[in-house]
Amino acid sequence: MPRQQPHDLSDLVTQIFKIKLKELINDIHKKHILGCMITGIYVIECQKCGLPHAHIFTFFVEDYKPHMVEDVDCMINAELSNPETNRLAHKTVTRCMMHGPCGAAFPNAPCMEDGKWKKKYPCKFQFETVMDVNGYPIYLRRDTGRTILVHGVELDNRWVVPHNVYLSTKYDAHINIEVCNNIRVVKYLFKYVYKGHDRANVEISCQNDNATKGNVVKANEIKKYLDYHYVFALEVTWRIFKFDMHERFPIVECLQYHLPNQQMVLFDDDDDVQEVVAQSAISRTMLIEWFKTNQESEATRSLMFDQFPQQWVWNRKLKQWTMCKRGFTIGCMYYAHLTSGECYYLWMLLNYIKGATSYKHL
Repeated sequence: MPRQQPHDLSDLVTQIFKIKLKELINDIHKKHILGCMITGIYVIECQKCGLPHAHIFTFFVEDYKPHMVEDVDCMINAELSNPETNRLAHKTVTRCMMHGPCGAAFPNAPCMEDGKWKKKYPCKFQFETVMDVNGYPIYLRRDTGRTILVHGVELDNRWVVPHNVYLSTKYDAHINIEVCNNIRVVKYLFKYVYKGHDRANVEISCQNDNATKGNVVKANEIKKYLDYHYVFALEVTWRIFKFDMHERFPIVECLQYHLPNQQMVLFDDDDDVQEVVAQSAISRTMLIEWFKTNQESEATRSLMFDQFPQQWVWNRKLKQWTMCKRGFTIGCMYYAHLTSGECYYLWMLLNYIKGATSYKHL
């Protein structure tokens, strides 16, 4: 309706976005639209305005990594599509994949800071894709003479955001894709998925000017430690629906290990301690049940503790290991420091001994 914003229909927006995101991950992860993927992670970000978006980070198997210029050009396009041969792609790119306009005529554009361009646009015309000294690709942008009109300004290929033609056309959305194949860009790779939400320290106080005149007010570090999070309407709706804010694939199972009778036990403050200790479930931990599984099955004795989740799944409700029927899981043990004593040596043994059946066996 007139003058409606995305946050006015946050329930509808978040559900449609979730459906599209699930299908996009399926295209990348299972259908291998961009290539055969080995692992990946995505994080949802809901900014203070506009629509929610996802930062997706994927690793490809060696044979599908874009090492050559031709591989990059097949995956990523940074030019306006031909409206005669690919009308839908041209429509999506002109509506969703154009940066700007910005510059002196648009000083309030998001990419402007102190009257200067904060981003790299407009880019230069490029007759072939090359990698700069820092590992960032400079994509193919030919001077084809094809332009579009945006807010009264003619924009050409120098303003096109890198994208995959198939994905952008299918979802009719802004999907920026970048290739990073150099260790120098490791900070660029991870900063988006691990940066967290925006933070600000704000303090409001009322003081007597006469009483504090000439005195130095000491900072309260404990109060400053409080971490505040401004939540927008779309993120509230996303959390109400209990959608995941992040996901990684394949799944990583954090394996808990402990010395005899030193496992972690969770209980409420009002629970009776004797009843908690008497529960049989507290003795059924990942490590103890691994011992039992190895005692009952010789086929599992060829696996170390961190290799076990590749073929077996930990059932948290039944507290037992069950045979994996589909999928793939990576096992990960928390590191034990040398100063942690016997726990360190337990960690060392679990990393070397296969198919242990008890602590005594270890």
